[in-house]
Amino acid sequence: MRSRADFIAEAYGLGAGAWEMVPVARGALGQIWRLSGGGGGGASWAVKELLFGCDEGQVGREAALRNAAEGLGISAPRFFADREGAYVSRLPASLGGSYVKLYDWVDGGEADPADPEILGWCGRTLALLHRAGEGAGETPGDWYERCPREEEWARSYEGVRRAGLPWADALGRFVAGSAVELARHVSPSVAGDIVTSHLDMRPQNVLVGRSGPALLDWDNAGPVSAERELARAVYVWAGGNHFRADSARRLVRGYLEAGGRAVIKGLDSFSMLFATDLNYVRVQAECAIDPEVTDAQREFASGQVVATLGSLPDPAAVARLAEALAPEW
Repeated sequence: MRSRADFIAEAYGLGAGAWEMVPVARGALGQIWRLSGGGGGGASWAVKELLFGCDEGQVGREAALRNAAEGLGISAPRFFADREGAYVSRLPASLGGSYVKLYDWVDGGEADPADPEILGWCGRTLALLHRAGEGAGETPGDWYERCPREEEWARSYEGVRRAGLPWADALGRFVAGSAVELARHVSPSVAGDIVTSHLDMRPQNVLVGRSGPALLDWDNAGPVSAERELARAVYVWAGGNHFRADSARRLVRGYLEAGGRAVIKGLDSFSMLFATDLNYVRVQAECAIDPEVTDAQREFASGQVVATLGSLPDPAAVARLAEALAPEW
């Protein structure tokens, strides 16, 4: 019987031979596999298996931005179209029916957010993306602009409580407290600041190899507030609530020196940071009790809720971060 590795190799014209896939990493939306063997002469590819369906329009945006970024000098794994010209393929039902995407395999280590050179690269890369993506006509998605309503939180909490999950009480305290406070700082962005960009610039999505940093995981590519994407990147790369002011300033200087035009004005600039974390907690809480997904997916989601509840942004710390950046503008 044909394996999933053989099907993918055939779909993408990689050649005949003995192909195998080894699981490498699991993300919120998909499983990453290393595909190797066959007639590839020792070469490897990265396969992303999408675990929750596929938005083909979003895949098109990913391909367009990633290919445009190459022309800007931004290093990223090649994103391959299959033999039919599509950037996403679907496995037959007999092999699981998942959607898959194929990329170059990139050898390297995760980026060190304390490395001044990497921070400068991050700032420059965001500036290049923002300048190239100016004039985006679309509106940013709700994931980045809004957060769950009170009644939505109530339903999620009640479902988790009924399921008897060990973190139900922690979620209940969060819903009654921190979620309300964080939501106060989430609002729709204003016109004139929208660009097409990566939307998930964080150390886990940058690999550093012999040729330098490469930006991975373009799945979320689309419209976003440049100011808010920059603010979220600064928070993440500078160390979160226990931020390193020098690191934050280094990233911002790299951004400004490369022609970036966004300005972090204060706490409201971090609306995207708060919105994405709030939405992530709720989506993962819902997945943790979803009878339609696998046990492994529910277990992963449960762990993500616990981890995220323990590392949410503190508005007081974020305000101090904004103050520390004031001299840069």
